Amino acid sequence: MLWYHSFQSAREPMSSYTHFLGILLSLIGLPLSVLLYFVKGSGDPLHLLAALIFCCSTLALYTTSCVYHFSQGTPAHINHLRKLDHAMIYVLIAGSYTPMLMSFYPKKEALVFSLILWIVAAVGIGVKVFWFLPRWVSTAIYLLMGWSILFDLGPLTRIPTGAIVLLAAGGVSYTIGGVIYGLKKPDLFRAFGFHELFHCFVLLGSLLHYLVVAIYIL
Repeated sequence: MLWYHSFQSAREPMSSYTHFLGILLSLIGLPLSVLLYFVKGSGDPLHLLAALIFCCSTLALYTTSCVYHFSQGTPAHINHLRKLDHAMIYVLIAGSYTPMLMSFYPKKEALVFSLILWIVAAVGIGVKVFWFLPRWVSTAIYLLMGWSILFDLGPLTRIPTGAIVLLAAGGVSYTIGGVIYGLKKPDLFRAFGFHELFHCFVLLGSLLHYLVVAIYIL
């Protein structure tokens, strides 16, 4: 596999490697978004800004996760990195919503919804870093925040059917990953357990949501 040998010395090789791939995809997504914006000529710079926010949120998550799973160190050091890793999930959720809201929702409603999500993300980060929450509580908050779009179904009628399918598929992928993470199962192989499987579903969810950005927003 691409550069996998470089991760053999990692604390958790496969977990670190899977989200290293996420870093690469995010770094590809940033310039690709700019290219698509100018090639397709959508004409709305807000859409490009929102797309870049999404790509930066995936880059933040995958970089933090890769570093956390790669790093060796004292228990206190690893625990600090773990908190940052989990905190970045809030950034990913808010960042994933941003291009969808800015592109498909009325401007005022999009700004309000985005502001609420980013405030929740900021609070979630603070809670993750400074307090302890049981795994099931954190997972429930992630899923509730991720599916918050269902609290206001009206604007969904403005979203193209293909985009809805990709958005839903990405949401389902994240949800399956969240359930696997919460249950801590299944462990498929010795080097590829529930956590690595969770990582793969997160990667798939990000990819599906980026397709929405690339095809329907830029």
